[in-house]
Amino acid sequence: MDISVMEGATLAADVLGRFQTIAYILAALLFILALAGLSQQKTALRGNTFGIVGMALALVATIAIAIWQSSGVNVVTIGLIAIALVIGGAIGARKALTIPMTGMPELVAMLHSFVGIAAVLVGFNSFIVQPGSLDASNGFHMGEVGLAVFIGAVTFTGSIVAYLKLSAKISGKPLTLPGRNAINLVMLIACIALIVWFVNTIGVEAGLVPLVALTVISLVLGAHLVLAIGGGDMPVVVSMLNSYSGWAAAMAGFTLSNDLLIITGALVGSSGAYLSYIMCQGMNRSFISVILGGFGGTAPAASSSSQVQGDHTETTPQEVAEQLAGSKSVVIVPGYGMAVAQAQFPVAELTRVLAERGVDVKFGIHPVAGRMPGHMNVLLAEAKVPYDDVFEMDEINDDFGNVDTVLVIGANDTVNPAAETEPSSPIAGMPVLRVWEAGKVVVFKRSMGNAGYAGVQNPLFFNENTDMLLGDAKGSVEAILTALRS
Repeated sequence: MDISVMEGATLAADVLGRFQTIAYILAALLFILALAGLSQQKTALRGNTFGIVGMALALVATIAIAIWQSSGVNVVTIGLIAIALVIGGAIGARKALTIPMTGMPELVAMLHSFVGIAAVLVGFNSFIVQPGSLDASNGFHMGEVGLAVFIGAVTFTGSIVAYLKLSAKISGKPLTLPGRNAINLVMLIACIALIVWFVNTIGVEAGLVPLVALTVISLVLGAHLVLAIGGGDMPVVVSMLNSYSGWAAAMAGFTLSNDLLIITGALVGSSGAYLSYIMCQGMNRSFISVILGGFGGTAPAASSSSQVQGDHTETTPQEVAEQLAGSKSVVIVPGYGMAVAQAQFPVAELTRVLAERGVDVKFGIHPVAGRMPGHMNVLLAEAKVPYDDVFEMDEINDDFGNVDTVLVIGANDTVNPAAETEPSSPIAGMPVLRVWEAGKVVVFKRSMGNAGYAGVQNPLFFNENTDMLLGDAKGSVEAILTALRS
């Protein structure tokens, strides 16, 4: 009888192990398909579905293994997992249902911090369960723990600071401490030295000293890296933190001996790093300086670049409607202001009305428009703007000279000619949408007193071919629609 029970248990373990392997392989493939789908707007929904299915499969397999490894069907283990799922699921569902699109960037930053702190906690737990020993092979495990804690702690505080900046709870201006690069370098060297010390310790008490010191310095390093970055560069920061969170997850996978977590973390880490590289090119920034938190520039002085310079011309919705009715081609350039005003739905309706009148309407999207990668694309997709009408900066920038009217809705820094004409500007060298080359430019802006997220005034507003339509963007677009239909 005992032999039969043992054989049954062995068979069950073998079956469960095979199920885990198959589930992890399928989940990994689904994650790869998800990334491929998310690379284009037309396939983004399908990619998102692949990701959901893959994560559900991975979760089921992981829970099944966790329950089995806790000496069979353990009621306590099942109860703890159920409680965690209910609490986490409830919080996640509430956030997903209630968060506005304007709050998505800071929510993403906050979610990155969860991954970071999870990697730190997993590292500490793994160390306590299996501390350093005389076994030479254990050194590799200790190195995994050290790296997991280091990357996780940097991701945690970096993401918290990004959240605070994006939600305007702290200033978006860069913290430019004297010798900040040297400070970062010293902290990085100290972390490497502490990891080496940690790997060579034996026992919990001996290893706890370098591990705690490593955690504290890494937390400070993560905060300082993001504090040194200016608000105008936050979209790249969000992308880079996404990469950090992926590597943190991968290191947690090493400490837990979870192959799927390693694969998933590596996918997120590498794709996030590549996206950050692309965005750095879109902003004329150095990829290395992003990683080191060494860009963001000095904050522009309020008495100069952020103050109104020149005379502007204001217009009315009725006049804009007449201008659009007489145009053959129109390009709409959205920015964060469109998200704040929730104007994407009337904007989408405006494009449909103009298209019915035979006007060629396109959208021009800057790589870092909004507060996170793809922010404007998501808004337009939410309003069901046809994917074929949405063009990236490189695809449309050479066409502005042939455009009759450009509507700049809530964008500022991404259409600022100072990036090309003023070498001393904080955004100098940043590729921008050359909307000023169009026949007529109408800028939707709440007021002239706001110089934009980067704090840099925009000479575009004072050009002869630019009119300012001041007020709430949603109300302004709705008034234009009313005028067009009358």
